[in-house]
Amino acid sequence: MISIRALSAATTLSFGLAIAGMATPAAADTLVDNVQGITIGKDGEVERFTGLWIDDDGRIRQVLRRNDDRPAKPDFALDGKGKYLVPGMIDSHLHVMDLGIAAMTLDLSGSTSLDDALSMISAYAAQNPSLPWIIGRGWNQEVWGLGRFPTAADLDAVVADRPVFLERADNHAHWANSNAIERAGITAKTADPDGGRIIRVAGSRKPAGVFVDNASNLIRAVVPELRAADRDVAFAKAQERLLSMGVTAVADMGTDIEDWQTFRRAGDLGRLKIRIMSYAKGVDQMALIGGPGPGPWLYDDRLRLNGVKLSIDGALGSRGAWLKQPYSDDAGNTGLPMIDPTKLRNLMSRAALERFQIAVHAIGDAANADLLYAIEELAPTYTGDRRWRVEHAQILDPADLGQFGRHGIIASMQPVHQTSDRLMAEARLGTARLDAAYAWRSIAATGAKLAFGSDAPVESPEPFAGLAVAISRTDSDGEPFGGWYPSQTVSREAALAAFTSDGAYAGFADGRFGRLVRGERADFLLLDRDPLLANARDLRETKLFETWVNGERLYEAP
Repeated sequence: MISIRALSAATTLSFGLAIAGMATPAAADTLVDNVQGITIGKDGEVERFTGLWIDDDGRIRQVLRRNDDRPAKPDFALDGKGKYLVPGMIDSHLHVMDLGIAAMTLDLSGSTSLDDALSMISAYAAQNPSLPWIIGRGWNQEVWGLGRFPTAADLDAVVADRPVFLERADNHAHWANSNAIERAGITAKTADPDGGRIIRVAGSRKPAGVFVDNASNLIRAVVPELRAADRDVAFAKAQERLLSMGVTAVADMGTDIEDWQTFRRAGDLGRLKIRIMSYAKGVDQMALIGGPGPGPWLYDDRLRLNGVKLSIDGALGSRGAWLKQPYSDDAGNTGLPMIDPTKLRNLMSRAALERFQIAVHAIGDAANADLLYAIEELAPTYTGDRRWRVEHAQILDPADLGQFGRHGIIASMQPVHQTSDRLMAEARLGTARLDAAYAWRSIAATGAKLAFGSDAPVESPEPFAGLAVAISRTDSDGEPFGGWYPSQTVSREAALAAFTSDGAYAGFADGRFGRLVRGERADFLLLDRDPLLANARDLRETKLFETWVNGERLYEAP
């Protein structure tokens, strides 16, 4: 988590959501009628209906078909006027607080070149002269076509009087200026930490300005702490953005105690609107938050600590993904394993012993193989319904694919990563190693469940873009024609399930929310089109009219 102690007064706002004024009464017997309803049934088949009768506790009392009797005098009634009604979208992998903090700091995600980024940084520093640190995220040297990492010298040319610390788009590297490096006491004598790499000036050991994975902690340690009030504002911003995009539930990957307390403050004050399935940032935070095991669902099924998030490797963009063979564009480099196999199994065992669900970040084929075989080794000891999660599962050796079909493994994947990474993946790996890259259909064919998300703020949390990629393997421009390795697309029904019912299953929330059936929570969206009949281009243009959570309308489009 990036800290930003001093924010300009203009960023301070009421923690109450702007959208709250649109909410229906919290306790009301509600009828939503005259809709074209769609949900995924228990057997995975599509079910259609025309109305919902919702109890005053936010649960679905009855799913109504065309000829069913309607309640005579509900407290609140909405005529859907033929709009399409679908379950609220579940983002199965994102970072809630990072999303909110990104909205409050420098955003470089739109930069198209190094010069463009430096111009944005210079302007931001000039507009915020009182900020003691310039904090931001979103840079990507691959998008810039730079052919190298940016350097401290590049930053020094535009901001030298204050420390600058900027997170890469994939959250796995940071770019710092000389001021920040000096404040952290990092010199040529500083060793690379375990699971991290300091990028050096060529021909020397002098830090060049980029810090990969755990090396970022060397500077993060001297960044001022985030205040609780700023955390509350950041959470409000994240929540508002998610609801405006139709995301009603999320799996928060990497929750620390301060994040958890932020969620709890919102819940205690009645301001927690989305549903959060939380995965602690390592076993220490897991024990601190959860104690002897996962706790109960809180705030009407809006918050629960499910388990723990661990990480085996980094990302492709920073060449931190752990590969079986060297990178095609960096001979001799097989990536950056962040944890050795023995320690991984020890940490997994500790969490499993206390029945916490285990979610492990694995991107490279070596990382995925190590995790899959760790599960194979541990599953006979830790029996029962474990729902082991592999987070990302991007680059696989075809020889390891079959392991996904064992022990109830869930592949938590982010479709939009495929379009963002396509050209980079070809450069990093060469075409010979891409047959099982972002292999949604092949993984599903093993019997493993898919749970889709965005990894926001790495990508936008907009779910309809994710649905579009899942069915087409094409980007917003329709490229490449016919799709990238199109044999790995999934059906519209499978994609919708991965963003709804299977996302709930992946977070032990099945039976609570994720499907629009009797007894589950009334979390749904009103749309202008049927996502099961739309092509990829039309999916991206989906108009969201309203977002409802627990039978309350929390967002209405202008």
